[in-house]
Amino acid sequence: MPVKFMPILAAVLCLAGCSMQEVLVAKSAAVPGGVDFSGQWRLSDAGEETMLRQKRSKKGGVVQIFLEKGSNLKITQTEFGIFISFDRAIVEEYGFGEYRSVNVGPIVASRVSGWEGDAYVIETLDKDGEKLVEQYRLEDHNSRLVRHIAIWFKDTRTMQIVQIFDRV
Repeated sequence: MPVKFMPILAAVLCLAGCSMQEVLVAKSAAVPGGVDFSGQWRLSDAGEETMLRQKRSKKGGVVQIFLEKGSNLKITQTEFGIFISFDRAIVEEYGFGEYRSVNVGPIVASRVSGWEGDAYVIETLDKDGEKLVEQYRLEDHNSRLVRHIAIWFKDTRTMQIVQIFDRV
């Protein structure tokens, strides 16, 4: 290839790489030994969640509609997945190591869920590149459940919430 075309080719490849849609990476299906989220959980701090940071994304993605919240959680963990009931109103089912499409009405997103160390992680990515990341982890000898929630747009975190639940 003539040398004069190299800068043009490099610019085209850079633009193509910069515009690529993020792809979710599958999580582990192997449950860490001794980790079981099963039980009843109540949001601590008189029902208040801790909002660490929030700002609106410029794109206005729709991934937030996949975020479920509640003050009381009932979690049932099986050999293959987790069921989370939020305030006895909505139940979400997550399979260990799953990679699937999810939808709310006409809005469709990609989702992966599974284990990263002793944390259970759920990532949901919408078509505009906005990503919801939820992480559940046990602390204080399994008496406390910490839920980290973050929304990302490309490489920028646009929202972060930490919820701490006590075992009931």
